[in-house]
Amino acid sequence: MRIFFFLLLLLCLTGGTATAQVLEWQLNLHTFVDNREYMKSERFSQTIFGTRLAPEIGLQLDSVHRVRGGFNALYEFGSRDFTTEIKPVLYYQYDTRNWDFYAGVFPRFGLLSDYPRALLADTLQYFRPNVEGLLARYENDFLQETAWIDWTSRQTAVDRETFIFGLSGTLHRGIFFLSHYAMMFHNAGPAIRLPDDHVQDNGAAAVKLGLDLSHRFIFDSLTINTGGIMSFERTRDVGGWSLPKGALLEFHARYKSVALTNSWYKGEGHNLLLGDRFYTAKNYNRLDLSWAPIQYRKIEGAFTFSFHFLENVIDSQQAFSLRYRLDGSKPVRLKL
Repeated sequence: MRIFFFLLLLLCLTGGTATAQVLEWQLNLHTFVDNREYMKSERFSQTIFGTRLAPEIGLQLDSVHRVRGGFNALYEFGSRDFTTEIKPVLYYQYDTRNWDFYAGVFPRFGLLSDYPRALLADTLQYFRPNVEGLLARYENDFLQETAWIDWTSRQTAVDRETFIFGLSGTLHRGIFFLSHYAMMFHNAGPAIRLPDDHVQDNGAAAVKLGLDLSHRFIFDSLTINTGGIMSFERTRDVGGWSLPKGALLEFHARYKSVALTNSWYKGEGHNLLLGDRFYTAKNYNRLDLSWAPIQYRKIEGAFTFSFHFLENVIDSQQAFSLRYRLDGSKPVRLKL
């Protein structure tokens, strides 16, 4: 209810004359199962199975300003609780042809979901679907740049202060593209200091140079890229920076509902607290085979079969994801 009181208060403060507004609503449903058989490599095996419901309602105040409120509820199948967690969604968006700015608690999907798994693991989409902070994006015909900060824990007497911030972007020129990604996780202690506790900085950066041959030949999507990744971590007052690095080679092809993606890494192992644990290996290859039989308007369902080759073993993973989005709008005229 606090969200709707906030929206009402915001409407009362925006002016005192009759103005045209657009009432908007949106309903997102994400059902997923991700079975991770990681015993051979001694990574963390688990089955993630559940559904997320995320309704939003708000106002488009004019051509560039909008406010939204709602919630994001997770139910993990087999849980004894009705919902495992309910998180608020409450944000302001400024949207023009070149600039997009978010402030508040807003969905991560579609804004930061292109980050390499080595930097931000895909488990974030299941257990941290919202960004709590700020995001700014600039985009034109050739360039896209995004800067963001996600405040993950507020410091109290017993809770740690943690946040993530990052920068990413892509430059396109013809069939060539250059992409970069960077993030840093800052982990500070609680207000009441603990013995032998120190501030941690843990982050990474990746650069990719590639070819985008999408909609050429018979493929709907076809890209190949190569580049490198370097992580940087330190525990303050204990030691200096650790800077492992390595090379990346990636290939992706999609034809209609079938896709193949291969990601190869070779170099030093990384200890990224928010990254995929497979990149602690010095030589790692991931092969994804995907099939999306459900593609109807705003409904998309896809199966993905993944194979992880590392340390002379092969682990496997089977996942299904169903995303459904229902939205609408209605012009209203409010006297403010």
